[in-house]
Amino acid sequence: MLSHSSFITTFTLLYKCRNQSNMKDSKKVTDVNEYGEFGLIDLLTKPFKSKLKSTFKGVGDDSGIIKNAKDYTAITTDFLIEGIHFDVIYTPMKHLGYKAVVVNLSDIYAMNIIPSHITVSIAISSKYSVEALEEFYEGIKAACDMYHVDLIGGDTTSHLKGMAICVTAVGSTQDQNSITYRSGARQGDILCVTGNLGAAYLGLQILEREKHLYLSDDKIKPELSKYTYLIERQLKPEANKAAVEYFHKIGLVPTSMIDISDGLSSDLMHICSQSSVGAYIEETKVPIIEEAKSLAIEFNMNPITCALNGGEDYELLFTIDPMDIEKIKFMPDVHIIGEIVSASDKVTLHSSGGAIHPLQAQGWNHF
Repeated sequence: MLSHSSFITTFTLLYKCRNQSNMKDSKKVTDVNEYGEFGLIDLLTKPFKSKLKSTFKGVGDDSGIIKNAKDYTAITTDFLIEGIHFDVIYTPMKHLGYKAVVVNLSDIYAMNIIPSHITVSIAISSKYSVEALEEFYEGIKAACDMYHVDLIGGDTTSHLKGMAICVTAVGSTQDQNSITYRSGARQGDILCVTGNLGAAYLGLQILEREKHLYLSDDKIKPELSKYTYLIERQLKPEANKAAVEYFHKIGLVPTSMIDISDGLSSDLMHICSQSSVGAYIEETKVPIIEEAKSLAIEFNMNPITCALNGGEDYELLFTIDPMDIEKIKFMPDVHIIGEIVSASDKVTLHSSGGAIHPLQAQGWNHF
């Protein structure tokens, strides 16, 4: 229990940190950027050890898992913060509500589990009208209808400047052996990804470009019609429900899986780190649609860089045992992009020119 004196000590330290002249008398203050999102999570949660028998999987995956009497329940939660994760200048409220749900459902699907319920909590400033919030919840309902999940609760409170959204998603399975974690990849496993990559990031570049043009001259009409698909991938992404349903239908359990939210490079690093393995990706095998390639070139970007580091694709990156390769032979919209290797071989990109490049986690950084 925190004592009264501990609160006094805390406030004293905060006061000293705010007054640079007294900094030398206080404890060392470390910028969170030195750790990054996942380093910070590791640091803060390291002291927490699971004490309850019902805690089947704790911190460190797309979802935590609780063991109930008859099933295993996956729980995940995410924040979307105005100015960090979304910009209301070009994000329709209905799209925002839809996306807020989908990005959380994607984490449940990444555990090879079908989501069933959500809660939604929001903090809003006075700039948001009732009509705007009704539109936001229309998007939430559209996502609930699309993915057959129920909204079962949440909270609403005030915000000084903008909007913050917190969605919690829940799903369950009765078969513990069907749950897929980031930590199960083994040397020799085949590396696969669904859909296509880089489109969401390039959609964001278009929206940002048109926003800046509009702010410089409000008579300029945004030119978006040519980029409908790319923009939709950014503003209204979809979780890959079909892939997980296909796994269940054919009896395939990936050895590891993660959804691509931070970028292919970063999310592959999560699998490799937690599985204690390395991996290689074949550049020519990474799925990038022509529309994304053309726009990347228009922006003087390398398409493969966008695909590796862009993020927000919400596709599934997974590994399978080589013995299961026939099971995905007829799986729609799936691509074999590489292989899991020993940790000593690290994580690399085999370029189209034959060179081998070390792969670095350069995707989305929350700090």
